[in-house]
Amino acid sequence: MQSHTPQKHSELLLVAATLIAASGWIFSKEAIAHLPAFGFIGLRFLLASICLLPFCYRHFIRVKSIDLIKAFCVGALLGSALLLWIYAVSISDTLGEGAFIMSLSMLFVPLVAWPLFGYKPTSAFWCSLPFAIIGLVLLSLAGGWQQSSSQLWFLFAAMMLAVHFNFNSRYAQRIPVLLLTCIQLFSTGLMGLAMSAFFEVWPDNIPNSTWGWFALSVLVATSLRYVLQTLGQKGTSTANAAIIMILEPIWTLLLSMLWLAEQMSTYKVMGCIFILFAIVINRSWGNLKLIYLRRGKYKN
Repeated sequence: MQSHTPQKHSELLLVAATLIAASGWIFSKEAIAHLPAFGFIGLRFLLASICLLPFCYRHFIRVKSIDLIKAFCVGALLGSALLLWIYAVSISDTLGEGAFIMSLSMLFVPLVAWPLFGYKPTSAFWCSLPFAIIGLVLLSLAGGWQQSSSQLWFLFAAMMLAVHFNFNSRYAQRIPVLLLTCIQLFSTGLMGLAMSAFFEVWPDNIPNSTWGWFALSVLVATSLRYVLQTLGQKGTSTANAAIIMILEPIWTLLLSMLWLAEQMSTYKVMGCIFILFAIVINRSWGNLKLIYLRRGKYKN
């Protein structure tokens, strides 16, 4: 029993991280009710990078300048994905379905890697893809693509996250994790503030409650979430961590229904279930295949 205690503790940390990540959707939605969406992302991630800076500034002198440039470029991809995401959040009243669409980003990773780097998708991808497509079609039938354009923006954001994941894994492996995160958050913050300067007008008066939501987004949904997720991933297997992270869209849906009174039609519920099933197949394919092989040996 004692040997399993550290792993259970790590898994609980990951569950807490998914709940905090889901809460971040609500924090963001409340904050951009009075803050410009791009400006919110800019300030949020710029401050989050400053919070991480004291823990990683010593690594700057050890990293080559070319690797720092690559990290900033990869951060620009992350910034593009998050700007698409926050725009979708700003025009959406259905954060739950948005979270399920965003969860497809990891399913899109092999699809993006194929034309970029020539890596053919595995059988896990092809088995899970039909369920994801059915789920997206069911979500579109709930209100129509024209009536719910946020679905498309969430889909674009998920695809951009997949692009970021591929380049992040390929070009930024030589940089310490905290430094890499700090640089990418800083890059995202600069992009958000630049977009805000060109396309947004800041209100003259911003309620104090809005700054409260903003503080929760920076300190809890960004900084604390990252710490908990990192600590949790260190104490459990990658497979377990991947399965636990599936909880994020489920928490988001529940919080959206409780806080924003999101209505879930039958089509939406079925669409979310199909997307969830696709993610489960994709992330547990190795374990499922192993169980199948073991059963075959046992029968023989």
